[in-house]
Amino acid sequence: MDYIMTTLGNLVHQTAFFNLTAGNLIMIGVACFFLFLAIRHGFEPLLLVPIAFGMLLVNIYPDIMKHMEDGASGGLLYYFYLLDEWAILPSLIFLGVGAMTDFGPLIANPKSFLLGAAAQFGIFAAYLGAMAWGFSDKAAAAISIIGGADGPTSIYLAGKLQQTGLLGPIAVAAYSYMSLVPIIQPPIMKLLTTEKERKIKMEQLRPVSKLEKILFPIIVTIVVCTILPSTAPLVGMLMLGNLFRESGVVRQLTETASNALMYIVVILLGTSVGATTSAEAFLNIATLKIVFLGLIAFAFGTAAGVLFGKLMCAVTKGKVNPLIGSAGVSAVPMAARVSQKVGAEADPTNFLLMHAMGPNVAGVIGTAVAAGTFMAIFGVM
Repeated sequence: MDYIMTTLGNLVHQTAFFNLTAGNLIMIGVACFFLFLAIRHGFEPLLLVPIAFGMLLVNIYPDIMKHMEDGASGGLLYYFYLLDEWAILPSLIFLGVGAMTDFGPLIANPKSFLLGAAAQFGIFAAYLGAMAWGFSDKAAAAISIIGGADGPTSIYLAGKLQQTGLLGPIAVAAYSYMSLVPIIQPPIMKLLTTEKERKIKMEQLRPVSKLEKILFPIIVTIVVCTILPSTAPLVGMLMLGNLFRESGVVRQLTETASNALMYIVVILLGTSVGATTSAEAFLNIATLKIVFLGLIAFAFGTAAGVLFGKLMCAVTKGKVNPLIGSAGVSAVPMAARVSQKVGAEADPTNFLLMHAMGPNVAGVIGTAVAAGTFMAIFGVM
């Protein structure tokens, strides 16, 4: 009888009920809310589902992120997380994004580069804000990249600047804002534009030749990586994936990079990022500051893109719809779809998607360049 009671007692004490804190319960609630947004409302489910589930797991069973120390084995998701710290998964994500992305709209309308660059203003505004709020210069730089709504670049820069202690909150904030683009951006876009501006119809983009599409990734790699060599892991992988797509001679590599490999990497990266959000690591003042600064950065980036779009509208005498400027953040293709949606609300016959894709893909390059600029400032390669 004593054996049975001891065994049952051991089983009961092995459950998580005796170890859950109030903070764990809060984070479990947040995880369930993210799962609700992803599954019920379709907010970037490919990102939010693995992130939210990683958040759920680590707050029920913290040892799943146990670090490997003195020969002792680490937790499952800790090994996934090492691939984030080593910048392997962010670079592979860029490879997949490049293989899925059509740079044709950007090539057809090179002025889109300006809109993509304008949307990076939020990054540098957040950098100054983080410095003013007491973060170190490197921590402020890592936090500011959230403004580009680019999760892989945020993870990459945080790792390179040795801000691994902040990597979890930064990555979760970046991916959360990527997922919440349809909620955050429209009010800002409508506030800064008139109905007349939102109804502007843009001319159809010119056809882009196959030669142009093949030369584009090669030229961008040479120019950008020569000026900022530290961007090579991101820009280089982005352009390699795009060259796979546009060359037409490596169909198997294109399919692998844009499908199987991409989805495997998203699973590993999403769950490991979510698993950094244990209650102890996430529920503190520094994390709340990071989440708030990220929101401000993203809002500023969206506003800067729209305002620059208004400037281009004025210069071109009404040929540019300012809404496409909001797509200059890196959330591809969600931000471009939001530009299309807001434009269609003003005029159902308006089709802005392809025009918005130009600034959108330019924003991916722009955020990587911004990260490379910070790395150059701090002497990190």
